[in-house]
Amino acid sequence: MENRYDPLVVLISGRGSNLGAILRAIGEGRLRARVAAVISSRADAAGLDVARAAGVEAHVVARRGSPTRDAYDQKLIDAIRPYHPRLVCLAGFMHLLGPAFCSAFPEAILNIHPSLLPSFPGVDAQRQALEHGARVSGATVHFVTPELDAGPIVMQAAVPVNYDDTVDTLSARILGEEHRIYPEAIGRLLDRGWRIEGRRVRFPAKPE
Repeated sequence: MENRYDPLVVLISGRGSNLGAILRAIGEGRLRARVAAVISSRADAAGLDVARAAGVEAHVVARRGSPTRDAYDQKLIDAIRPYHPRLVCLAGFMHLLGPAFCSAFPEAILNIHPSLLPSFPGVDAQRQALEHGARVSGATVHFVTPELDAGPIVMQAAVPVNYDDTVDTLSARILGEEHRIYPEAIGRLLDRGWRIEGRRVRFPAKPE
């Protein structure tokens, strides 16, 4: 029977851990969506095997061979558009997307980041939190804009930073929260009724 749930396209560059969390949420009925395709920037990304094991179309759109970021963005746009996704979900996708890409999918591109944005954007967010002596870090689902990790925030989860934490132990606890909130945030956006006001994402009030 045809799956009429809203299609997602997931972009990855590595192991596909958050992709796996999205697929589990769909399989368990917690997320009424379908992953129409997975696109990786790297041919050796383990997440491609995660996609194929779930019966999802998996493609590689490599950065190499594209002379500029705009050219690479256009390659991605051309690969994604045939799937008509409601949302494009970045899950460990290690490339900054430019204005042309963001304009192609307005208010429809999500990312998951391992900190409580706007604190500690960019790479090595967990290490940044430890080096700054932060007592609390966490995970953030946000809309993607051309500015690094600066789009409107959809959902966050706090994770205490323990005195004896290492980058690995803190990363593991944050990852558990990423796996929890990313499918939940996707589901809330697919329910419709939300809007962006300035930098704030407004969801409709829940009936009492």
